[in-house]
Amino acid sequence: MPVSFDQKQEQLFANLRKLERVMVAFSGGTDSAYLAWAANQALGRNALAITADSASIPESHKRDAEAFVARFGIAHEYIETREFDNPDYVRNSPDRCFHCKDELFTRLEELGRERGIAHIIYGVNLDDLGDYRPGQGAAKNHKVAAPLADVSLSKAEIRELSRKAGLPTWDRPASACLSSRIPYGTPVTIENVKTVETGEEELKALGFRQFRVRLHGEVVRIEIAREEMARALTMEMAARFTEIFKRLGFKYVTLDLEGYRQGSLNEVLNLVTVTKG
Repeated sequence: MPVSFDQKQEQLFANLRKLERVMVAFSGGTDSAYLAWAANQALGRNALAITADSASIPESHKRDAEAFVARFGIAHEYIETREFDNPDYVRNSPDRCFHCKDELFTRLEELGRERGIAHIIYGVNLDDLGDYRPGQGAAKNHKVAAPLADVSLSKAEIRELSRKAGLPTWDRPASACLSSRIPYGTPVTIENVKTVETGEEELKALGFRQFRVRLHGEVVRIEIAREEMARALTMEMAARFTEIFKRLGFKYVTLDLEGYRQGSLNEVLNLVTVTKG
């Protein structure tokens, strides 16, 4: 008999209670927000949500994370991460995310030792397991648990459970760190991720909801969700895009006609080779 997602949630709560004390890697996105809420439901103040204080996390995401934990009474702290000091991260190979998560989980382990908290958990869901995500390798190395995947919760189920719980993150567009906007092989710097952040905040101010700003040297490639593309494909909007991104230093401003899609920078990779390598 199929297990309902409400039953999966009850099993999630039960599994979390067994851990007794946890730190939740909390970015403020749909999955980590739901996990932080669930851990708080199961463990109360014995669940501590931790957000990385990093240049790769947009300031708006940090503000959203703070508003979320304040609304639901979730214990929350920031921890400084120093991935930009790591040459393996800065060189931006396809395994960049491994080095980012390795840094985060190393810092969380240090904090856990100080506080006597043995368990770190993060918001990987069932759907994530089939994608190319090097950060999962770092999680495995550091023995970080994935309670959502353990009870086979999919992204759609997490969104529905979040909606039923009244979480404002239930329909939040997919989000990823700013470094994911930089093509592999182009060094990731604080300067170029801040350029991305400024550009994306400008697009948000124009009323767009799902988008990415991708850097390609002196060219910027803007991805807009297909359902919003009609608004983007006007001469008036072209002029606004041009003004925004030339002010940020780009010589050429382009709109990707395929629209927004997650992991578009992975399209240039031979994922079989990367995965086996």
